[in-house]
Amino acid sequence: MKEEIKILTPAGMLGYGFPIDLFKKGVEMNPDVIVIDSGSTDSGPHKLGLGSMTCSREAYYKDISCMLEAGYEKKIPIFISSAGGDGTNEHVDAFIDIIKDISKEKGYHFKVAAIYSDIEKNYVVQQIEGGKVAPCGPVEPLKQEEALAATNIVAQMGVEPYLKVLEECEDIDIIISGRAYDPVPFAALGIKEGFNPGLCWHMGKVMECGAICAEPAGKSIMGTLRRDHFVLEPLNPVEKCTVYSVSAHTLYEKTHPYILPGPGGLLDLSETKFEQLTDRSVKVSGSKFIQSPTYTVKMEGAKRIGYRSIYIAGVRDPILIKQIDNVMMHVEQTVQEYFSDIPTESYQMIFHQFGKNGVMRELEPLKDAAPHELCIILEVSAPTQEVATAICSRARTEMLHCPYEGRMATAGNIALPFTPLEIPLGEVCKFNVYHLMEVENPTALFPIKYVEVL
Repeated sequence: MKEEIKILTPAGMLGYGFPIDLFKKGVEMNPDVIVIDSGSTDSGPHKLGLGSMTCSREAYYKDISCMLEAGYEKKIPIFISSAGGDGTNEHVDAFIDIIKDISKEKGYHFKVAAIYSDIEKNYVVQQIEGGKVAPCGPVEPLKQEEALAATNIVAQMGVEPYLKVLEECEDIDIIISGRAYDPVPFAALGIKEGFNPGLCWHMGKVMECGAICAEPAGKSIMGTLRRDHFVLEPLNPVEKCTVYSVSAHTLYEKTHPYILPGPGGLLDLSETKFEQLTDRSVKVSGSKFIQSPTYTVKMEGAKRIGYRSIYIAGVRDPILIKQIDNVMMHVEQTVQEYFSDIPTESYQMIFHQFGKNGVMRELEPLKDAAPHELCIILEVSAPTQEVATAICSRARTEMLHCPYEGRMATAGNIALPFTPLEIPLGEVCKFNVYHLMEVENPTALFPIKYVEVL
């Protein structure tokens, strides 16, 4: 039995880059596995809706190349989850192709497992009919027509598909998975070797963001899992993990201070203990995993809803800034009157005022701040790109020349730094599936393919 497992993660997100010297330093410490996550919904629904990836192929190629070199030379397995950001089957295959191209160039030979996570929409409809689908958080119940309208639907796999790979192929070199619960690839090897699942899940919860749990926040980190605790230490010598930084990051993206639900159960941190082991490392113990009576996976899906155009403008006139809200209301009303032949419910105009509540909007605590300049972005979504651009153009010209009380300028009211003045952004999407689905077999939805890469 292993008494410890060392996990190296070079960064919190594949494709974002990482310090090569620190990664090589971590490799020389002989980790049992190199793990990195690639997924997130933070950047919006367009990946699922349009089939795009979070980062460029060139960025993924660079990061994966560094890991493959280390994995090949040192015989260290590599786990990569949520391929491409959204984890669709298409992007799992894209990552496999990257590995093939690198291996062909470098002469590598790998055994690769591909785990897929796309869910057939008709199957989702059947599960809705069977009462097996429920909202995940404050969303509406999933309707059959919404499931069918989604471009892609993926399910966040739990640890079981990874365990299946490790049991079926003990000498696997690389696992590339579709959409996975973020801590999964970090927890998999420890759970497979019989370590405390609570510690495995907790360590994965912290490590999936790389060394963000350090002070100052960094990228590369080493986690050491032992039978009754785990230890976290960043690889950058100017960074350190502290009790405060690690416990604070444990609260990251959570709705409860010590209960974290995931596929198959709950991570209970009510008795977790954080201790400063050295000046740069923290020891964590007492975390527990409580198995749920019903196994659920979270589904994610997005649909296309139209097209978007924007304009970007600067405002420096203090007279206009004081009444900017009224001016924007005037602009919107004028545009609606001008396009009276277009139903207002078919398009949307959203003004953003950066410099005045642009980031937090209604949650901004500094309500009465007096900015000396503003960046105004208008986004318009409509059924076609042509209509979106036309509405955006009419709104821009109205904002540029409309009168307002006390106006002294005789030229334009706004400065426009970019041409074209209206910028078409293409199709716009929205998440329409964000729901939990009950499953009887946690591996049945996630087929596995083994590939010999020469």
